[in-house]
Amino acid sequence: MPTTLLVPSIEQRLAAFIEMNRRAKAVATKAAPKPTITISREFGCEGYPLAEELKKHAEQATGEQWALVDRSLLDAVAKDHKLSEDILHSLGRKPRWLDEMLSMLSPRWKNEADYYKLLCEQVVSVAKAGNAIIVGMGGAILAQSLENSYHFRMVANQEFKARSIARRMKISRQDAELLIEERQKERDKFIRNFLNVDASNTHYYHMIFNNAKIRTNRIARTIADVVLKD
Repeated sequence: MPTTLLVPSIEQRLAAFIEMNRRAKAVATKAAPKPTITISREFGCEGYPLAEELKKHAEQATGEQWALVDRSLLDAVAKDHKLSEDILHSLGRKPRWLDEMLSMLSPRWKNEADYYKLLCEQVVSVAKAGNAIIVGMGGAILAQSLENSYHFRMVANQEFKARSIARRMKISRQDAELLIEERQKERDKFIRNFLNVDASNTHYYHMIFNNAKIRTNRIARTIADVVLKD
């Protein structure tokens, strides 16, 4: 069952991502890093609508372009070897902790470990560059030690998530409930096996929002206030 209706098109985001990388290389190394925001969410929460709304607030507040980054975007970048290498090397040496963490990748995932290592390195490079909103991919864990990063998580009850997925994907409520169960298990397994952590651990986040009780646009405004007026 396709989930592309939940994700903003790559074409709309790739230009901003490339511009962010170009700007990161042009900024002096002693300049204060720009902020990065990571969004973690239970499947069915409105993570992408939040990210798009937050991007508008951030660009209005800073007068600068922000990039919305997720796995589909980095998958597209990875297909362009020159662009991928450019991103990975634009910010100098990656921190030692990342090498140490990546060395612990589960052998059960050895066929995918090399690709996920590349993905992790790209996430860290993006987070270091700043002016980025990173959705999913364990971004909150990968960027946990970066002082310029702020981490937020969305949760909700099953009823809200099923209703939201059914509406956005134009599927039945029953299909939405089955999809939520399947995809949440996949996400939990992915983070647990690759990073050996529980993404629901509240200690990783600056704030956690109940998407069923707070509207997405209000969450976006709150995050913008926390990050950009800190």
